[in-house]
Amino acid sequence: MWGIPGLPEITPGDDLPRLIADAAREAGVMPGDILAVTSKIVSKAEGRIVQAADREQAITDETVRMVATRARADGGTTRIVENRLGLVMAAAGVDASNTADGTVLLLPIDPDTSAAAIRAAVETAVGAPIGVVITDTAGRAWREGQTDMAIGASGVRLLDDLRGSRDAAGKLLEVTAPAVGDEIAAAADLVKGKSSGVPVAAVRGLGRLLDDSAPGARSLVRPLEDDLFTQGTKEAWDDGFSAGVQVIGHN
Repeated sequence: MWGIPGLPEITPGDDLPRLIADAAREAGVMPGDILAVTSKIVSKAEGRIVQAADREQAITDETVRMVATRARADGGTTRIVENRLGLVMAAAGVDASNTADGTVLLLPIDPDTSAAAIRAAVETAVGAPIGVVITDTAGRAWREGQTDMAIGASGVRLLDDLRGSRDAAGKLLEVTAPAVGDEIAAAADLVKGKSSGVPVAAVRGLGRLLDDSAPGARSLVRPLEDDLFTQGTKEAWDDGFSAGVQVIGHN
């Protein structure tokens, strides 16, 4: 993995696929490589910028389902929500880092489509095949801190489904399916960094994951009916208590 230098500060309307393709060619990207692209530069090119004073309304507008809310010591409120991309994130992914003072960024409109456009431009510049993963930072249940994950992709198999194969001891693998898209996103962030001004990284050696027909990052979103953690603890307790009161009232 290595960071790709040479990209300018991205502004609304910039031809981001062409800029990344030019930088990738200069950085020695070759067929078989995978690019990890920070979502913020995609959002900037798409003009997904709002005034910081409108952040709370932007979070509301991007929310399709509330998971949990908690008051903070500073008087604000943390909202964990499902956004319109199906991602469960704090503040719907609305972010104030690495953007101009007084503004915040929304996530890209369709990260999979954005990844496909970048991939097409880079393949024209350096040759095919290559893959693209668009990344964003998120917290994880049960774990402190944040890590990057794949929110958009093109040409990359994001799940390495090993079910039905056998491990080194000959045991049948029944549930093993590494989320290699998220692993690529997290690993690439080690060379991109949060404040280095290098928003794109190249990954070499994972050509086996390139797949022109692979689904995008929406394939990593667990369906709601299979999600065991659709609510925060307090919200689930309150709903259960309320349901119990209603049953008692009917009786």
